[in-house]
Amino acid sequence: MGFKGTLRPGLVQLRVLDLEKTLHFYKNILGLNEVCRIGYDRVCLKAYDEFDHHSVTLRLSDQAGLDFVAFKVATDEELEEIKNKVLAFGYNVELVPAGDQPGYGKRYAFTICTGHRFEIYSEVELAAQIPMTKNPDIWVTPPHGMKPHRLDHFLLYGPNIEEAEWFCKEVFGMYAPEICNLPDGKRMATWLTGNNKPHDLAFVEYPQPGKLHHVGFFLQDWRDVGDAADLIAINRLKLDIGPTRHAITRGHSIYFFEPSGNRVEVYAGGYFATPDHPQRVWDSDQIGRGLFYFSGDLIPSFLEVVS
Repeated sequence: MGFKGTLRPGLVQLRVLDLEKTLHFYKNILGLNEVCRIGYDRVCLKAYDEFDHHSVTLRLSDQAGLDFVAFKVATDEELEEIKNKVLAFGYNVELVPAGDQPGYGKRYAFTICTGHRFEIYSEVELAAQIPMTKNPDIWVTPPHGMKPHRLDHFLLYGPNIEEAEWFCKEVFGMYAPEICNLPDGKRMATWLTGNNKPHDLAFVEYPQPGKLHHVGFFLQDWRDVGDAADLIAINRLKLDIGPTRHAITRGHSIYFFEPSGNRVEVYAGGYFATPDHPQRVWDSDQIGRGLFYFSGDLIPSFLEVVS
């Protein structure tokens, strides 16, 4: 498909309770590479298959959770166009100057109806170590840990997700390959993408604003998801669910909690999405089967525990 609007989720800043302990997880167990530090309280990381300067920032805080998610757009011209659409939609926009995150140009930030801070940007430097581009080998240095290729998606909890879905379609140029509706027709959950992935982000209706369900990282295949399960057990991490498969998105998945209490998913597979395909629609009484296809059972804590 021809890209328009946002290209992909490109940056997330997470709040963590113990910076060094949690950093050990992201570097040595998940398998990201440390890029740089910002003062005493922030660390920037990237996956081995990413080109941009970094994709994950950890910030020391007294409460775990999400600071913001940021989306890449193709050009500065498109950045200004989307900023104006955000304003026309009714959200106030704040300029984040270049250099606030190392390697990043200016960003525009705003808070949407679900209480989440979103940012958009177009300029970011290449990382010091990137995938080869001339007669390339498959990697420069061997992937380690769970071997994530990239930051892949987010699941966000908050109120008014029908408005959030409309915003992502109208302003970001996304579409919703799958949705889940309550018996009265109101939206319970929505999965949205700006490309051919089954989702870049998803929302679940929830009374408290600004909550994070999980950050998802993409792995190569089902065997890597199984290897991730071994690392979860070996390192005594708190397992949430899996290894399993979703009917929604068709991804192979495992969920667990990092040391600060933020939920992480590592994920492989998924179908090819395109906006001309019919939308997949789930009834809320079938959401257990949609989320956990093998068992078909909904685990209440999966919908209730957020950070």
